[in-house]
Amino acid sequence: MDILLLSLTAFGGPQVHLMMMIERLVRKRRYITEEELLELQALCQVLPGPSSTQTVTAIGLKIGGQPLAYLTLIVWSIPAMVLMTAAAIGIHYLEKKSISLDFTRFVGPMAVAFLMHGASSITRRVVHNRLGWTFLIISTILAYLYPSPYMTPVLIILGGVAASLNFKKHEKMEKAPIRIKWRPIIFWISVLVAAAIVGKITNSLPVRLFENFYRNGSLVFGGGQVLVPILYNEFVEFKSYLTEQEFLAGMALTQVVPGPVFSIATFVGSMSLQSNGIFGQIVGGFVATAGIFLPGTFFIFFAYPFWDQLKKYRGIRASLEGVHAASCGLTIAAAISLFQPMMTDLQPLATVIITLLVLTFAKIPSYFIILGGLVLGLLF
Repeated sequence: MDILLLSLTAFGGPQVHLMMMIERLVRKRRYITEEELLELQALCQVLPGPSSTQTVTAIGLKIGGQPLAYLTLIVWSIPAMVLMTAAAIGIHYLEKKSISLDFTRFVGPMAVAFLMHGASSITRRVVHNRLGWTFLIISTILAYLYPSPYMTPVLIILGGVAASLNFKKHEKMEKAPIRIKWRPIIFWISVLVAAAIVGKITNSLPVRLFENFYRNGSLVFGGGQVLVPILYNEFVEFKSYLTEQEFLAGMALTQVVPGPVFSIATFVGSMSLQSNGIFGQIVGGFVATAGIFLPGTFFIFFAYPFWDQLKKYRGIRASLEGVHAASCGLTIAAAISLFQPMMTDLQPLATVIITLLVLTFAKIPSYFIILGGLVLGLLF
């Protein structure tokens, strides 16, 4: 029930999701400690895939093993999948009726404000000293100057390695032998190869879509902000499964629905099968959702037991400071990049500023703010 409530109210991206997890799963329910949650979040930042989804899946894995982990994944992802599939069906209907999609114009700037506010909140929580601020500033500058998906794992790993040199301030713990279970990685590779072969033999678009999203889910570091340009290049520019206007509408609507930012994949998958009618769009949304989320789940099943043993080493525990700081820097860089084009346009600039003020000084739920932006788009 707690994950369901999160999936219905968690707007704003991974950093905002993390703050809500701390509030509900740590302070309210005490399923895990805040330190354990931040460690899980740091692990998920290192792995490819959707970090918020992997974090809640890892919590389920920690509490109840793989069955609860799968259940957590399903409960967390289904609301966004249903809403984004419905949005894709609605967008297709509006286009058939020649109705403008301009009503989403306030939502993009609001999403940038949510990203800024989340980055500020989590930075205050995890960066405490000069070393952490140094890592944060360096990672922000490098991520902004070199906006490559490869920069994300590089900065996080380098931040962790540099921070690990400060291991002497951590107490020693009794170490256990490191045991690696390869079964999840075998499953991951098997599904990837099988989907590619079946898609090639049958030429079935749903199977090929599953393989496309499964491949992207296996390679994307850095969350939804990195996934968006990858999906745009493949499905709009290269394959022309949907138009640029349709994609931008889906990107804006991703900020309206709660849950994982990777739900943009659900929208793209659904729109890719819009010529097959409503049933085709439902199938497209489902295969895209399964494809984008399964790889990250397999990676968590592989890495979590391994991580639990590794963190007993002082150097590993010390590295978390650098990982947290680099992660915050990456989020700040993404916010700067998204905000920069809005600085010369009064409407999005004012929307960002007002949204930040509301988030900082008012106790208004995030989904009301987003819905308010949609209403403004419809009225003005």
